[in-house]
Amino acid sequence: MTDSKMIAIGAHEAVATGLKDVQHYMRPGTLQLASLPPLSLYVHLPWCLKKCPYCDFNSHEARDGRAGLPEDRYIDAVIADLEQALPLVWGRSVHSIFLGGGTPSLFSPAAIDRLISAIRARLRVDAGCEITMEANPGTFEKDRFKAFRAAGITRLSIGVQSFDDRYLQALGRVHDSAQALAAVAEAASSFDTFNLDIMYALPGQTAADLQRDLDVALSFAPPHISIYHLTIEPNTYFAKYPPAIPEDDEAYAMLDQITERTAIAGMQRYEVSAYAKPGHTCVHNSNYWSFGDYLGIGAGAHSKLSFAHRVVRQVRVRDPARYMDAALQGNALAQDEDVKRADLPFEYMLNALRLREGFALQDYLDRTGLPLSSIDKALQQAEAKGLITRDWARVRPTERGFDFLSDLQELFLAD
Repeated sequence: MTDSKMIAIGAHEAVATGLKDVQHYMRPGTLQLASLPPLSLYVHLPWCLKKCPYCDFNSHEARDGRAGLPEDRYIDAVIADLEQALPLVWGRSVHSIFLGGGTPSLFSPAAIDRLISAIRARLRVDAGCEITMEANPGTFEKDRFKAFRAAGITRLSIGVQSFDDRYLQALGRVHDSAQALAAVAEAASSFDTFNLDIMYALPGQTAADLQRDLDVALSFAPPHISIYHLTIEPNTYFAKYPPAIPEDDEAYAMLDQITERTAIAGMQRYEVSAYAKPGHTCVHNSNYWSFGDYLGIGAGAHSKLSFAHRVVRQVRVRDPARYMDAALQGNALAQDEDVKRADLPFEYMLNALRLREGFALQDYLDRTGLPLSSIDKALQQAEAKGLITRDWARVRPTERGFDFLSDLQELFLAD
């Protein structure tokens, strides 16, 4: 039997077994969505060489490094997971794909090639689809990056965090500055667009230290930088043993420094933590921020999917071993529930207000199925506090709104 016939049969079986579920999602409800938003695909690859002390993501140490990864079985499970989900996104096009983790670059280029080929065989993928993969300089090999590009990756997101060995050690990173420099140089030569992940307000970091990190980062003329404030998250090593980090006033000054330097380099702060040159904004993340849909597959992956009368959130089984068993047996879901009508305004604003350009009022109507009266009171309060500006078509956060984003978002919480 040919591969194409097997794929067709598998797709038919997915529709047949998922038909009852589709009817469940399509039943009458309290919302009226006139159209569906853009759809993205997220694939979670959960292993790392080492768990970082600040990380609260669903990541797990690969005890024997690459040699210990169950590559084939995990890719089999992810493909099975995707096939089970096909009825929920049937006929819709995917305009961005993101391979996150964990450290996806631990997987071999051959495994990534098989994964992307399987996705393309089962989903309608837009021409020019952005396909991003997260990579760690600690897994860097020159030929490996080129092979990822050949496998179909169009955009690399490199978790540098710092170019200073002192801070890399403080953050528990497995790479050093030399590896970071080599990885970024190779990404710049192998990919038309790439992203650098940088952190600031690190233990013991000064404004001068940050300046040196920015000097190095900007010397590569990166098209995109994501810059994150180090935060102490619950259930992490740093939560149990918190390091001394810069005070809030120092951190705010560092953020001003970042915004000024990136602007001089021709980059726009288009989202709270994202800076890009024209034409290089992250399509995938922008879809999250604009309350688009995303199907998440892989251990612990989250999905947000829209239907005619409801918005649904799903979560896959979190533990990798249990996930593989569950996905291969036909049910990888751990949670599946409608977003409550009263919670939709806050869920929408939690994302949309992170964007410099804010959101179009029509998009709010289209993507929540709610009337503008559902947010009118909160918009009035936000405007009175100087946190937003608005006209008949659009709402934008002000500089003050950006600085006090949590306060702005909280105005939209259900009473």
